Amino acid sequence: QVQLVESGGGLVQAGGSLRLSCAASGTIFGIASMGWYRQAPGNQRDLVAIIFRGGNTNYADSVKGRFTISRDDAKTTVYLQMNSLKPEDTAVYYCNVRYDSTRYWGQGTQVTVSS
Repeated sequence: QVQLVESGGGLVQAGGSLRLSCAASGTIFGIASMGWYRQAPGNQRDLVAIIFRGGNTNYADSVKGRFTISRDDAKTTVYLQMNSLKPEDTAVYYCNVRYDSTRYWGQGTQVTVSS
């Protein structure tokens, strides 16, 4: 089983930056993908960014050029560097890992961007 622990959320002024981290633990080999999703009140949970086994990445159009997803050398921790934050980025951010035919979710971390 995979456990995910998120950190790095908080309150930031518009134009500022935050870095989210998600550490995966357990018996892990060959993770298919690691990604970040977000959910604002009244909305569905949407994909923000994802990195695949081989290192390729995809981003939501709304964050391209501002957010960067990356992982450590062990490929067990995923990061989301968020720059030029906007109020519309305010949401709960969830880490997601696909492994062993299962989707695992982090506990969520609140990101609030003030104007």
